[in-house]
Amino acid sequence: MSILLVLGVVIAAGFVLFSLARGLFYFSQGHQAAIDGTVEENQIKQNKMMMARVKWQAITIILLVLIGVFAAGQ
Repeated sequence: MSILLVLGVVIAAGFVLFSLARGLFYFSQGHQAAIDGTVEENQIKQNKMMMARVKWQAITIILLVLIGVFAAGQ
């Protein structure tokens, strides 16, 4: 059971990193979006990536807490 939880943590942390990288990419495109007139679309993409990052961070933390609970019970 703990192996599955650790694997879940690794996968969820990978999704956190992916969401962070995409959010930073959209953030770096802000100047070009201002030139192109697509600022609002760029901000929506940034917010979606931020919410995805927060969601995956919460899932990762919950999995880490479960690992701690199971470790304390043994």
